[in-house]
Amino acid sequence: MAPKISHVLKPLLARQSMATRSAAPQKHPSLAILDDYLNTSAPHFANISPSQLQITTFNDTIVPVNDAEATRLVERLRPFDLISTVRERTAFPGSLLHQLPNLKLLLATGTQFEMFDLATARELGIAVVSAPGLGRTDQAEPVRPNIKQGSMHPTTQHTWALILALARNVAADDAVLKAGTGWQSGLATGLSGLTLGIVGLGRLGAAVARVAHLAWGMRVVCWSENLTQQKADQMAATVGLPPDGGIDGGKTFQAVGKEELFRSADVVSMHYVLSDRSRGIVGAKELELMKPSALLINASRGPLIDQDALVDVLEHGRIRGAALDVFDIEPLPLTSPWRQANYWGRDGRSALLTTPHMGYVDEGLMNTWYAETAENVERWLQGQDVLHRLA
Repeated sequence: MAPKISHVLKPLLARQSMATRSAAPQKHPSLAILDDYLNTSAPHFANISPSQLQITTFNDTIVPVNDAEATRLVERLRPFDLISTVRERTAFPGSLLHQLPNLKLLLATGTQFEMFDLATARELGIAVVSAPGLGRTDQAEPVRPNIKQGSMHPTTQHTWALILALARNVAADDAVLKAGTGWQSGLATGLSGLTLGIVGLGRLGAAVARVAHLAWGMRVVCWSENLTQQKADQMAATVGLPPDGGIDGGKTFQAVGKEELFRSADVVSMHYVLSDRSRGIVGAKELELMKPSALLINASRGPLIDQDALVDVLEHGRIRGAALDVFDIEPLPLTSPWRQANYWGRDGRSALLTTPHMGYVDEGLMNTWYAETAENVERWLQGQDVLHRLA
């Protein structure tokens, strides 16, 4: 497991005074756009003149897993007055913020910022703003619906893409056909009437469960640390389902114990918020309880599952397969066991389907986020109040 970033980053320079973080733009302020792998941001900043703002876009991510990479990250970010980042592709703990004396405005997309030290940002006078996905305020019509509605969120769609692709052997069959090595790779798994286990029944977990109930007639069981049946019934009602509409005559979303969920579910889907308490919440014990025919899906956060335990289970073929969109370290290192070609799904090993953290990366959402970010940059340059301020 990757070390905590805050433990790796170490002070490299003395702090400047708080006066250097004045909200007023300098003569030639500079903006770093981080982790924009596909140059999606470019059209949204096209109207900002270089005489107003110097913009540098980085298409890669520096992951501070050791002192050398931590130093490289600080050296990259140190010159900039403004930094735009996509969710938590780059984390901003206090240990990093203390080493960025020029930073005045940190712009982050999304709505969850567990890896951002907002208290330290306030202390240092760094304004932190979000792009919640609502669209620019100066447009007559919003770009897209509010993504806070779980059923409309791209991650809900991607979770089901992973479940169906794994159950129906989509990737494996595609690889066999293109390689010319065969025809059908194996029998598919039908989902109708099976049991879906939801780990973390928030808005996304409930949205995924709703699809299972309505589309496939699946039984839904769910667990989280403080989940009660009353709360599960409330979540069913929130997504428009009756609390007692289960296919077996029981609850639509049945709250169960953690062990029962992993023992009974045919498909387990992760939807938990990552924190120090939830890190490794699924380990060897839970994985060993799963059926040999079960599928495990994680489009939430990589560290929720003990990677070493999962590698062991899959290498020994103890479950049918796993689909992973998230990992302990992102982007995924070339040496990761998940990158082994022509390995998974062979010689008794479980099937493995991987995607590069695409759960939220759809055209509409990414463009909306960058549009909102560009609007806040324009407001800052004009000396106006920024929107959606977090710190």
